[in-house]
Amino acid sequence: MAELTTNDEQTPPKVTVLLDLASLEIVKTRKGEFQLLNSDDHRSILSKHGRDPKECRPDIAHQELMALFDSPLNKAGQLQVYLRTRQNVLIQFHPSVRIPRTYKRFAGLMVQLLHKLKVRAADGRETLLKVVKNPIGRHLPAGCVMYGFSVKGDRYTPQAFAAQMPDKPVCFVIGAMAAGHVDRDDFEAMVDYVSLSEYPLSGATAINRLLGAIEAHRGIS
Repeated sequence: MAELTTNDEQTPPKVTVLLDLASLEIVKTRKGEFQLLNSDDHRSILSKHGRDPKECRPDIAHQELMALFDSPLNKAGQLQVYLRTRQNVLIQFHPSVRIPRTYKRFAGLMVQLLHKLKVRAADGRETLLKVVKNPIGRHLPAGCVMYGFSVKGDRYTPQAFAAQMPDKPVCFVIGAMAAGHVDRDDFEAMVDYVSLSEYPLSGATAINRLLGAIEAHRGIS
């Protein structure tokens, strides 16, 4: 007769992902409209204020969020996602949120969130996105192990890294910016930098490699 186990014993700890330094900033246009500042549509505004267009790439966060929420790991209920903006605004995402497929709709959703600080489901029962208090550590489970992702980190194959992950809650910090690296000084709990390729990867590609390996290791198909 098979030994009975509890759900906690059967289900591995949730994986938390923090997308860091995302460019989600509201700008008011000459027409009085509020838009998400980006390097394609607001070059004159950026030039006027001496801003580097590389700092204004909200499309990167959009791509990364789609990769996260489309993943089988998320559909299996084993993923929690947060995002921190360059302005140090921390956003929590409900696992059931549907990230808009088009950038235009995504930008509209982010403008709504940053104005109202939360976005509810159409029926009003669930809060799908909300701004929460910093730092990220206050939202992580006890004993959570944090890793940062950087091309300069210790190199693993995705499969090898997934196999050696500790059997406890983990948080991965992945950059959501066009240039630069996750700053270890911002996260006291970060134990190491990790790299999954000898080449620089886009955030969305790194996410797909990481989550795919974790899914394979956990038998999620």
